[in-house]
Amino acid sequence: MQLEFFPSRTITLYIGRMFAVRIIAVLLMLVLVLQMLDLLSESGRILAAPGNGQGELLTYVGLRVPQLISRFLPYSVLLATIITLMTLNQNSEVIALKSAGLSAHQVLAPLFLVAALTSLVTFVFNERVVVRSSATLKAWQAVDYKAIPRDSAVKSNVWLQDGSNLLYARAVSGQGAETRMTDVSWYRRDPAGMVTEIVRSPEATLARPGWHFSKPGGFDVQSARRLTYAAGQVFAKSVDPAQVVIRKADADGESIGQLSQSIEAIRSAGYRTSELEGKWWHKLSGPLSALLMPLLGAVAAFGLARSGMLFVRAVIGMALGFAYFVVDNAALAMGNFGGYPPLLAAWAPFFLFLLIGETVLVRTEE
Repeated sequence: MQLEFFPSRTITLYIGRMFAVRIIAVLLMLVLVLQMLDLLSESGRILAAPGNGQGELLTYVGLRVPQLISRFLPYSVLLATIITLMTLNQNSEVIALKSAGLSAHQVLAPLFLVAALTSLVTFVFNERVVVRSSATLKAWQAVDYKAIPRDSAVKSNVWLQDGSNLLYARAVSGQGAETRMTDVSWYRRDPAGMVTEIVRSPEATLARPGWHFSKPGGFDVQSARRLTYAAGQVFAKSVDPAQVVIRKADADGESIGQLSQSIEAIRSAGYRTSELEGKWWHKLSGPLSALLMPLLGAVAAFGLARSGMLFVRAVIGMALGFAYFVVDNAALAMGNFGGYPPLLAAWAPFFLFLLIGETVLVRTEE
């Protein structure tokens, strides 16, 4: 029995089913509470847009829920691990399993199996659902919850350099000759970098070279004098549509394949890509965090329930799990700033806490 990782089909199904049900229950609880709080904070902005009502609130919920599921599924696995193992420990089932000759890893094997399936489902869910909802929600927020842009490739809050000048667009949609900017501002700067003229327009279309501003209006910064321009006048002649991809790649709104293409385009243009590379690797390491949670929470499984230390063990397991998320976010932030190589920033926390979890499991098992 010691040579088999899953020594009993009955035990595997029993513990695996118990674990899966608790993951779903905890996830539903977290998502419902967090979605309610999030909707309370955003409902005012949504309903402030003309014509918005209950349908738009439901649309917001539909776009936000996938993000919440993706973000808090690893937390749900951690809490479900502790609840499951505490239940098994309190009912002396862990003692019965160990008396039958099972090792600690064999007791945890059904949890690892369910966690591995959860990681796989999370990765597919992120690639097929979350990236689309994130891109659509950001584009909708960029237009203050007005008409939802139909183009799923809409990019929001885009800053582009026009020589020494700057071009800002609240939202950019389309590709190539069909590129369209909305809520556009163009800033003329002097050699010292000070803004001397600001031109705004509700819309801009590609002129090749430059951009046609539909209804331009602006003012001179030094004299505070209003300036008038002809409709359709061309500004930002050195800005090309390709710069939108280069300067505004959104890792949250792109699948791993699309992000690979964006990274290649940015690298070819000579720009720094370490931040996007770190997020590319994190698209793989992030879902695998669910596989780590049974190991970090395993401290709650071993030790006698009547010893009075079960609650302390549960707290230790929760502390280890939440410490992983803190270190993971900190490492990713360090990678964004160039402090860590992208590969190290994405994977170092996973392997560090894998070793910590194994050490704690071996040292605390009784």
